[in-house]
Amino acid sequence: MKKSKIAVLIPCYNESATIEKVVKDYKKALPDADIYVYDNNSKDHTDEIAKKAGAIVKYEYRQGKGNVIRSMFRDIDADCYLMIDGDDTYPAENSKEMCDLVLSGKADMVIGDRLSSTYFKENKRPFHNFGNVLVRKLINFFFKNNIKDIMTGYRAFSYEFVKGFPVLSKGFEIETEMTIHAVDKNFKLVEIPVEYRDRPAGSHSKLNTFSDGYKVLRTIATLFKEYKPVLFFNIIALIFFLLGFVISLPAFIGYFQTGLVEKFPSLIVGGFLALASMLSVSTGMILGVIAKKHKQLYELYMNTIYSNKKRD
Repeated sequence: MKKSKIAVLIPCYNESATIEKVVKDYKKALPDADIYVYDNNSKDHTDEIAKKAGAIVKYEYRQGKGNVIRSMFRDIDADCYLMIDGDDTYPAENSKEMCDLVLSGKADMVIGDRLSSTYFKENKRPFHNFGNVLVRKLINFFFKNNIKDIMTGYRAFSYEFVKGFPVLSKGFEIETEMTIHAVDKNFKLVEIPVEYRDRPAGSHSKLNTFSDGYKVLRTIATLFKEYKPVLFFNIIALIFFLLGFVISLPAFIGYFQTGLVEKFPSLIVGGFLALASMLSVSTGMILGVIAKKHKQLYELYMNTIYSNKKRD
């Protein structure tokens, strides 16, 4: 039988303090895997250290984790892809189990769940803890799921998921995009708890709590609009309708009391808001049909990927 190929993907930006240990740990845990380090304009010789440790080093000059993942997914062909961060926060001990779930066909994406394990104890940034919980609650509410860790950087993917995933994000919001895409397209998801350890001394996070948090929330809103347009625009329609009702209500009350319409401005504004509400409902219905057609075309596209893989 053909031996399965595993690719370990490590996006890196200034991780000289930890990259050697990360590469060696995963070479030990997955001795037959190819270890790829994609350097994203590091200035601390991360690439040289990774090469000496035995990694295959490539470069992505467009800044941002999303840009790195896009290049990795395009460039590399494998039966299973294991994505990790280069900061030594994820243990290599779980890697074989995660890859086995993908290679056995039980999962298209395996999520290394930090939040059910040691994350809140180890992570020293309270706003990051709050942000992870908020993002999890929003996505599970909007997309009717129960995923425990939305933003983890420790994941394993099937060939079909990687080659069928359209990467749109440029930065750290890429994990959110992956999760929503997997849920919306009905991929097989499996979560396993993994221990999380905070960065060692000398290693610094590249995340900006507020700017990157804003980007993640904006990504959720954008993908909610694109994947669930009927619900999104119905919510907007309801808001417009309620505002219009409240604003125009005094005009109607005055009319029933006196038989005269004395507050024309309120009535006009309320009428425009009612019109905006109807337009929002219509927009949602049209975009809902388009979104459904996109899902149908995506399924046909995935059938092509499956067929090509079988022929190979």
